Amino acid sequence: MINVIGLGYIGLPTALMLASHGIEVVGTDYNKELVETLRAGHTTFKEDGLDELFQDALNAGIKFSAEYQVTDTYIVSVPTPYDKFSKKVDACYVVAAVKSVLEVAPKGAIIVVESTVSPGTMEKFVRPAVEEAGFVIGEDIHLVHAPERIIPGNMVYELLHNNRTIGADERVIGEKIKEVYSSFCQGEIVVTDIKTAEMTKVVENTFRAVNIAFANELARICRHDNMDVYEIIRICNMHPRVNILQPGPGVGGHCISVDPWFLVGDYPSLAKVIDESMKTNDSQPDFVLNRIYEIMKEKGMTDVKRVGLYGLTYKENVDDMRESPTLQLLESQERHLATGLKVYDPFITKDVVDNQYHNLNEFLADIDMVVIMVKHNEIKDNVEKLKDKVILDCHNIIKLPGVYHI
Repeated sequence: MINVIGLGYIGLPTALMLASHGIEVVGTDYNKELVETLRAGHTTFKEDGLDELFQDALNAGIKFSAEYQVTDTYIVSVPTPYDKFSKKVDACYVVAAVKSVLEVAPKGAIIVVESTVSPGTMEKFVRPAVEEAGFVIGEDIHLVHAPERIIPGNMVYELLHNNRTIGADERVIGEKIKEVYSSFCQGEIVVTDIKTAEMTKVVENTFRAVNIAFANELARICRHDNMDVYEIIRICNMHPRVNILQPGPGVGGHCISVDPWFLVGDYPSLAKVIDESMKTNDSQPDFVLNRIYEIMKEKGMTDVKRVGLYGLTYKENVDDMRESPTLQLLESQERHLATGLKVYDPFITKDVVDNQYHNLNEFLADIDMVVIMVKHNEIKDNVEKLKDKVILDCHNIIKLPGVYHI
C-alpha cells in the first residue's frame, strides 16, 4: 500500500493514477472537509479527464483519510511556498508531513517527496527532521525525491506520458520507486541522486521563465518602436535553433513563477540572469496596467469602471488562480490607489475579487474595453461579441481589426 500525503493539484492526480493502475492507495490530507468531499465521490478541482480517472480509482478501491497510514511507502505532495522577500523556499509543510509520517512509519519505510523544492532542501531540512526523530537514514527510513513534472490543464495526459526523475541515496531504493511509477508512467524514468533530482526540476522551470522574460522584454522593445513582436517571433522561430516563447500579461502558477526564485534565494551572487528575468516577468502586470491607461487616453476613455479584465486564472481552461497575473494586476492597481476594473472568468464561480461577474454577456454589457488576460476557449468561441469593444489582447488570439496588443 502507498500513502499519498497531500491531495491538492499534484497529490490527488498521482494517488488516482496509482490506484487506477492496480496499486493499493490511501490518500491523506489534513483538510477534513476535502477528505469528506472525496469520500462522497466528488473531485475538488476541475481538470480534463480527472473525473473519469477519479471514477476508475474509486472502482479500484482507493480510500481517503485524514490520518496517516502504517505502510512501507509514502509519497509527500504538499505545497512548498516561498518567501517573496528572501526568495527562499519554505519547507515547513514538507517537514511537518515527514514528521507526521515518522510517527507511524515502520522500520525500512520509504518516504518519497514529490513536492518541488530548492536544491539542498532534502539535505538541509528533511534529513535533520528524520535524524532528530531518532531514525537512521538508509536503515530505518529511506529518502527519495521524485519531483512532479505536470501542468494544470493537461495533468492526466502528462502523468501518463512525461518523463520522470527519481533521486535516491541508494540505487536499489531508486529502482524500487521507479517500479511504482512505472505502473502508469509511459515516459522514460531516470534514477539519479537526490540533489540532482532537486536541481533538474527547478532548472526546467527556470529555463522557461527566462525564455518568457526574453519574450516579454522583446515585446516592450517592439512596443517602444511600434514593431510587431508576434511577427518578429514567428520569423525568428523559423530558424531551426531558435524557439522563442510568446509574451503575455505575466507569469503565474506555482512552478514557473516560483521555482526560479529558489535559485536566486540560494545563489544570490550567481543567479544574475535568472534574477533579472524574474523581475521582468513580475513587472509584466504593471506593464499591462500602464498599457490599459495608455489605450484609455488614446480612446478618450475616462472611467476605468468601463474596463473589464477577462480571466482570473493563471492559464487557460483551468480553475487554478495561484500567482495569477490578473490578481497581480489588481494588486498593482490598488497600490496606485485606484480601483474599479471589472473582472470575469468562466472557471471561477465564487466571488474572489471586487466587481466580479459570472456571466460573459453581463460582463461585456457593462464595459467598453476588454483586456484578454487569459485565453480561455470561451473567449475564442465568442469573438463576434467583442466587435464593438476596445480590445487589448495580451495573447494575440483575437483576429479583429483595430485590436491592441501589449
